[in-house]
Amino acid sequence: MANQLEVIAEPGKPTIVTRRWLDAPRELVFEIFTKPEHVKRWLGPRRLTMVECQIDLRVGGRYRWLFRAPDGAQFGFHGEFREIVRPERIVQTFIFEPFPNAVVIDTLTLEEKGGRTLVTTSSVHPTVQDRDMHIANGMEHGMVEGYEKMDELLTALKAA
Repeated sequence: MANQLEVIAEPGKPTIVTRRWLDAPRELVFEIFTKPEHVKRWLGPRRLTMVECQIDLRVGGRYRWLFRAPDGAQFGFHGEFREIVRPERIVQTFIFEPFPNAVVIDTLTLEEKGGRTLVTTSSVHPTVQDRDMHIANGMEHGMVEGYEKMDELLTALKAA
């Protein structure tokens, strides 16, 4: 059975929590979340191409991702790392560039159990309306496809 993405968006709260198991140890999962050469291969839905991936992984360091759609439209995201506890936790800001004032606080937590890793994300939006717009604009679909690509990458890395 494939690992399923669980998405929790409680009514009235500006938070989205996701959970997904990966069939890999936590150290490797941390690497694929933080190294640009890996992030380029899995982040985002399949229809988008990542054309820029910058990651300065340190507290106060910044990241930027730029995607291109088949029609040539581009979508940029950036943020700053606020907390890094290797290999178990990252707290960062997340900004979709067309909406620079809607700063999301993302927390990534990695828990290893029996050689597998539970990935939990918590995204706190400024308002419930911002959270609902994020969900309505395909967040879950993009995450599902991203995790499918991550599974493929993990398989390839473990086989190498």
